[in-house]
Parts: sequence; C-alpha cells; structure tokens
Amino acid sequence: MQARPGRWCVSWRSARLPGSMRPIGLAVIFTLSLFAAPLVAWGQPTKVPRVGVLLFDTESLGLSQRARYLVEGLRELGWIDGGNIALRFKFAALSEERLGSLAEELVSEKVDLIVAVASLPTRAAQRATRTIPIVMAGTADPVGAGFVTNLAKPEANITGTSLLIQELGGKRLELLKEAVPSLVRVAVLYNPSPSLRSAIPEIQAAASRIGLEMRLMDFRGGGALSDQFAEIRATRAGALAVSPSPPIDEVRARIAELALKQRLPTVFALREYVEAGGLMSYGSNLSAGHRRAAYFVDKILKGAKPADLPVEQPTKFELVINLKTAKALGLTIPQSIRVRADEIIQ
Repeated sequence: MQARPGRWCVSWRSARLPGSMRPIGLAVIFTLSLFAAPLVAWGQPTKVPRVGVLLFDTESLGLSQRARYLVEGLRELGWIDGGNIALRFKFAALSEERLGSLAEELVSEKVDLIVAVASLPTRAAQRATRTIPIVMAGTADPVGAGFVTNLAKPEANITGTSLLIQELGGKRLELLKEAVPSLVRVAVLYNPSPSLRSAIPEIQAAASRIGLEMRLMDFRGGGALSDQFAEIRATRAGALAVSPSPPIDEVRARIAELALKQRLPTVFALREYVEAGGLMSYGSNLSAGHRRAAYFVDKILKGAKPADLPVEQPTKFELVINLKTAKALGLTIPQSIRVRADEIIQ
C-alpha cells in the first residue's frame, strides 16, 4: 500500500513479528500511531487570511473609532485578529500622498483583501490594485467617485458600504432652519475632496428652496480653525453645518467648542459630533456602517466575488439632539423636532 501525504500508513505485510512478540509489537505500533497522527495534523500549516485596513486617520483616532468598529464587526462573525485572521492596519496620518504608498505596501505584502475606510483610502486602494478585493467602509458616493459603476452590480474588485452623508445635506439644512426659524445665512465647513465637492450643487439647491444663503468654507486644518470661525462671523452666518471627513473628525470637539463660544447653532452628519458638544445631527450610524463592512470581508474570504455583492446603503437615519448645548446657546428646540429625535442628550 502506498502512503498518502499527511497520513500514517502501516503495511501489515512488512510488519511480521515473532509469535510471542506480535501483541507487543502491535501495541507499540498502535500507540505510536496515536501520537504521530495528531503531530502530523498539527504540523500542517493553516493559511490565515491577511487583510489590510487602510485609513486616512491618525492612529489615535483610527484605533478608537473607525478601526475599532470594523474589528468588532469581524469578531461578531467569528474572525479574531491574531487568531484566524491577520489584520494589517495602515494609518496615513491625514497625508494623501502617504495613502498611495501605504496602499502599494499592502499590495506588495500580498494581502488577501483590503478594507478601505472612507473615500480617500478607497481611491488609493483602487489605484494600487485592480485584482485584490477591496471592501469600502463608509464611502460618500461610490458611483459618483467612480469606485463602482452600479450599486447593485459593482462589476469590478470593489464593493462595501456607503453612508449617504452628502445626499442628506439638504435635509440637515431643513432641520437647522426648523430649529432656528430666523436663520438667513449658514456657513458650510467641508473638506474639498472631489467626492465631497460633487454634492455641493445639491446642497446649494436645497438651501435656496428653504430661503437660506450658503457660505462655503474649505477646511484648512485644525490649526486654522480659530481664524476660520472669525471668517464665519465676518460673513454674518447665523449657523454652521459641517460635512464630516477624517481630517475634520479629528477636531470635532474643537469645532463644537468654538461654535459654542461664537454662539453658532450647528448641525452634523454624525452623532459623534453631537456627543462632542455639537447641537444636532442627522444621518446614518457610523459604527453600524463600519461594522457592516465586516459582512463583506466575511463573504469574500469565504469565496464570494466583490462583483457579486451589491454595495449597501443605510436604510435608517438617526436624529440626535444635545439639549445641554441648546441651553448654552439660549436656543429652544421646537417640540416638532424633539418628538422626531432618536436620542436626546441632556
């Protein structure tokens, strides 16, 4: 009998023993086989999938927020980092140039899949590879940005989740106007990347419909915030709307502090800004969107192709209001808004 790789095989024909020794010999062979079989099985290398996680954030924010949500989602599906999956985190520290080199690093490391957290990392990953599967986590506009041709049929190596952040910009302005009926002029602070800039005409049209003038403010970094708030005041804006992105996320508490000091009501897309002291937010849940990205990782590692997995968009949006901030602003939130709130921070 020919031995097969990875298995012990004993030829009884070649194991003839003297009569009195046969039971002992058989017992020895049987005992050895019991020990040897698991040793061979344990010796077989089990391939642990390697997943790169590309973030625009600095490491401190990434690990405490976006990356943590993804890790939690993977754990819920049975993927444990350092156990049956190896996660390779790459933080660009707010450098677009570094994003590109980090994406290329992941490709050279031959990872099995790349999770690109938000739009800029997705763009960098897309440029770095057209073959390694890419899972988007919380992009702004996948079709408009050119990541996929169709949400239902991505048709390439990219799929994942979209947060619909920009599409709800008009709704947030409506809520702001309802909360501050006398509002005439609103400043909009945003990071002027192509994927975010494409949504501006729609927001401007919404502002015009409800009788608001918009003042666009390109975010120039945390160090310039004080000057930018002085500029906002100079334009006589009566409120501030903020479009999130990783660079702005990092200074959300500072934005809330300066807005309160300037007595500016604020509206945001993400609840995290309200928890940091902003007035209110309306949008999808960031943690749910990033946890959901783990579903795509799970499916692809189990054999699914990105092109066969439709890009998902949120179906539930939450309104969060900070009444403590409203009180500090001397603002009374109308009951018509309060009854629609999913959460009120006292």
